Amino acid sequence: MEEFMQYYENVYPQLYRTALYYMRNRQEAEDAVQDTVLAAYEKFYQLRDKDKFSSWIMQILVNRCKRRMREWFRVEEDIAEVSISQETDFATSSAVKQVFWELKEEERLIVALSVFGGYTSEEIAGILNKNHSTVRSRYRRALQKMRKKLEV
Repeated sequence: MEEFMQYYENVYPQLYRTALYYMRNRQEAEDAVQDTVLAAYEKFYQLRDKDKFSSWIMQILVNRCKRRMREWFRVEEDIAEVSISQETDFATSSAVKQVFWELKEEERLIVALSVFGGYTSEEIAGILNKNHSTVRSRYRRALQKMRKKLEV
């Protein structure tokens, strides 16, 4: 249990931020993280390479979020409390969030994992079971879409 808790404490902020941006609702994000942690704890003994704990638990989180959204999808604006950057003003922050939510689901997830979770394209590819070059190109396209919409 102590070993699991050490790994979990290091990754919790990323899990919560990713779930919050994915679910758009604080309570739903907390529930998704809680479900993820329970599932990960129950299967922790199966993880052979503990260095991959972060991407492994993130993949569990993504799957839990997708399942929750299929079962009960609500769009709420609770994410306003999460700041994108300390320096950005409210109008910029709101515009970025709005453009972020206009992206396709997979694009949002890739951007969230990269920007908010700090994962590399290789790690994201492992989480999403995609080719890392595909992830990089979708990430670049998503950022281009966001820039284009923000310039208008």
